[in-house]
Amino acid sequence: MNFIRISILLLFFGFGLQEAQSQSYNFKTSGFSVLEKNQKGKWGEWSNLDLVNLSVVLDTNKHRIVVYSQEIQLFNILDYIEREENDTDIVYSFMCKDNDGKECKLSIITRKKQDFRKQLYINYDDHIIVYNIFSV
Repeated sequence: MNFIRISILLLFFGFGLQEAQSQSYNFKTSGFSVLEKNQKGKWGEWSNLDLVNLSVVLDTNKHRIVVYSQEIQLFNILDYIEREENDTDIVYSFMCKDNDGKECKLSIITRKKQDFRKQLYINYDDHIIVYNIFSV
């Protein structure tokens, strides 16, 4: 009987350790904007900020970032880029492939001089999507 109790405790303890080591970061969005290149290849203007409440999950164990919009945006992480920091920003970037197999660069930027506001940039060759995000 004691053996069964000890086995059950060890099982729960083992699951607890796995959960503690999980590297999953959860965010919510508060708004997004888009910047596109025109037909001449020049960057246009940022669109108006649209309010949006979505979940975003960075899961380093599964090597992916998921934006839970109406159409789920799944980005498989191909490479982790070294953290960058300067006087104004802290930047964590990832080279990714999206649902359609297109390569893009995602960056989570913390704006030091803007009350440590966070933004998620999704950079493609012809357009950029930015989400204002906060940790949950």
